[in-house]
Parts: sequence; structure tokens; C-alpha cells
Amino acid sequence: MDLFSPVITVSEALSPHTGEAAPRQDAPLAARMRPRLLDELAGQAHLLAAGKSLRQAIERDELRSAIFWGPPGCGKSTLASLIARTTRCHFESFSAVTGGVAEVRKLIDAARERHKAYGQRTLLFVDEIHRFNKAQQDAFLPHVEDGTVILIGATTENPYFSVNAPLLSRARLYPFQALSEDDLAALLTRALTDAENGLGARSLVLEPQALGFLAAAASGDARSALGALELAAALAQSGVITLADAEEAVGQRSLGYDKSGDTHYDMASALIKSIRGSDPDAAIYYLTRMLEAGEEPRFLARRLVILASEDIGCADPSALPLAVAGFQAVEVIGMPECALNLAHVTLYLAAAPKSNACTKALGRARDDIRNAAFSGIPKPLRDSHAKGVQSLGHGVGYLSPHDYPEGFVRQRYLPEGLPEKKEPYYQPTENGVEAKIKARLERLWSDKSDEAS
Repeated sequence: MDLFSPVITVSEALSPHTGEAAPRQDAPLAARMRPRLLDELAGQAHLLAAGKSLRQAIERDELRSAIFWGPPGCGKSTLASLIARTTRCHFESFSAVTGGVAEVRKLIDAARERHKAYGQRTLLFVDEIHRFNKAQQDAFLPHVEDGTVILIGATTENPYFSVNAPLLSRARLYPFQALSEDDLAALLTRALTDAENGLGARSLVLEPQALGFLAAAASGDARSALGALELAAALAQSGVITLADAEEAVGQRSLGYDKSGDTHYDMASALIKSIRGSDPDAAIYYLTRMLEAGEEPRFLARRLVILASEDIGCADPSALPLAVAGFQAVEVIGMPECALNLAHVTLYLAAAPKSNACTKALGRARDDIRNAAFSGIPKPLRDSHAKGVQSLGHGVGYLSPHDYPEGFVRQRYLPEGLPEKKEPYYQPTENGVEAKIKARLERLWSDKSDEAS
């Protein structure tokens, strides 16, 4: 969807219920360039293209309670402002960052009186609704349920974790996407040529390389892109914005990473799955991106220690000691140098042979422990050092493997009461060292008929 398409299907008139005024000319470029028409909104074609349900609901003024979920700068608040322009409802905007439940109650009371006196609905936009805790979100429930307000909540956090399930069930969820580089490039170009609200009056020239850099550096965030363009324009000499101006304006590139939000878990998942998939390049990319964004190195070190057993195990017995050494290095050295230790461990684990036989063995044993009766430890395996316990049979009949060739003798070690297993808990793979382990265990235990009682 073209960022600033001339096709207009929604009224441009200001809603008489919002009192919204045009942005001041000394306002930031991002505020001045905020779309005033629905077709000017960047991206989100999956929600707002012709015929899509959200677009139809807005155009018909039939929008019901909704949750707008997406990363910063993708257009959630902007769409709310466009809805404010077009709706016949009274529109109220509220921020969960600066307001509280007391203010919400006042808005609800006013909405109830407005509907009673004039029959007018109230559309309440709550920005960053995830900032409200579960109890605070409960304040909306009865009023959304009885139609006192139509709620639009905007959040950058996964609403399945950050929004009350009862509230979420009463609202339509609309997932927004980060803007593409093409979307951002179109936005920047429009801002550069718009003489009324943008930088068009200055007749600036933006070098193609600078445009590409600004679009990429914004990481899908329109506000970030426009802010960088405004600063680059201030740095430009002779009316030309160069790549050097763009790089100076951006400074350290925004990585779009929230250590406590969805990106944290998504990036960690991508790291683990890349290591599990034996792709060292992808693994080192995600590790480095997380570190550059300020991720806690201890978190990464812990995940690598877990993975060494979960996804490699006995296929490479060196994996766990190396991962533990990496964790200790992080504790002793700290950032930035310990990034080398984390990279060392990550690359080794990614290149190592993989096996989840350890994980499966743990799961199978856990199932029997939880579901099968426990008859007690077999008497031959019990401790026989305490006075008098041998008379109870403790230790009697135990065969020491060291007394037999290869240090092995068949005897029962599992409790008698367990049901006969259809398959062993530990099933080594053919990968890495585990192939040798598998061959040895099969040779030792192949003739179970000779198992000692």
C-alpha cells in the first residue's frame, strides 16, 4: 500500500468531538507529518487495504472494541487519531502511562451521562494499555460489556500475556507490523517534499544512500525515521543530505529490542533454534544483536548451559563443560570482553552434533515417576553400611560391576513395581559420541534373558 496514496475514502474533516487542531509548525517533524487521511497511513495493508474488515468498520463508523498490537512507531496511535477524525462517537484519548483508574472512572461516568442525555457513544482510546495491571484493566470490563464505551487499546506487548483474558475476549485483536524499509523510504521522501507540513520549503536533496540508510536504521519505526531525517536536514550543508549526515543523525542505530518484552523472547527463541539447527552464522547473528541491544549476558550464558544438555547431551560430552566455563567467564569478566566467551560457546554448540535423547529420557522417567506406583528401591541396591540393615536384606545379592569383565554385569536396578517398559528411557542417537554409546549399551543389554535377579 502506497504510503501517501491520493485515493481518499474517509472524510478529511476534523471530528467536532475531538477538538483536534493542526500541529504547530515548530512541532517535531513526526508530529507535523502525522497522516490526516486513512490512505496516508504507512503499511498495515493486511488490515487497511480496500475490503479489509478493519477499514470497513472505520469507514462505516461501526468499529467495536479492539486491541491494536504492534511495535513502536508502526501507526497504532496514528490510526486512533484518524478514527477520531471520522467517527460520530465522542472520542477520548487516554494514556495508561500518565493516567490512573480514578481518571478512567471519570471518563466512564462522563460517557454514561453523555449517552443518557444525547444518545451519543464514546470511543475511548487507551494508549499503552499493558501498563495497567490486571486489576486496573478490570475497571474497563463492565463498561465494555454494557456498551458504555467502545475501547481501543494500543500495546507493544503480547496481549495474550499483558491484557486480561476477559477483556481480550470482548475485543477484536488487530496485529500491526513493523514498517518495511520501502514504507519508511516513501514516508521520508514525502516528508522531504511536503512544503506545508514537511521540509519541502527548504528544497533539500536527499542522497539515495542516505535515504536507504535512514530507512534501514529506523528498524520499522516511523517516528524514529522522521526524527533522524529532521536532524540530518539540520546537519546538511549546501542543501544536500549526505550519507555522513544521516549516519551522524542516527548515531547508534536503534535495534528495536525490549529486554522485558516480546522481542526478548522471540530473539532468544531464534538464537536457540539456530544453534539447534546447526547454523553458526544465524546463531552468532542473534547472539550479537542481543548483546548490542543491551541484553543481560548472564541470561544468554544460562540459556547456552541449558541447551548444551537439552539439544546436544551425550552426542558431544564436551558441550556442557564448555558452556559452564562460558557462564563462569561471564561472571568473572563481564561485558564487553565476555562477548568473546559467549561467541566461543555459541559457535561450538551450533557446530556440535545434536541429540535430544537426554531430554526425552528425562521426560519418560518423569512420566513413570508421576504415574506408576513406587515399590521402593530394590534391596540389593540399598545401603548396607548401617548396623543391622543386612539382616533386612539391604545390599544382599548385589553384584559389583568391577568384579566382572568390562566392568559390567546384568542385574535389575529399577524398582520391581514399575510396569514393563515398552522402550528404554534413554535411547541414544547415531549422532556424534552417542553413536558409540548406543552401540555399547545395545551390546551389553541385548540379551536380557540373562538378567540377574
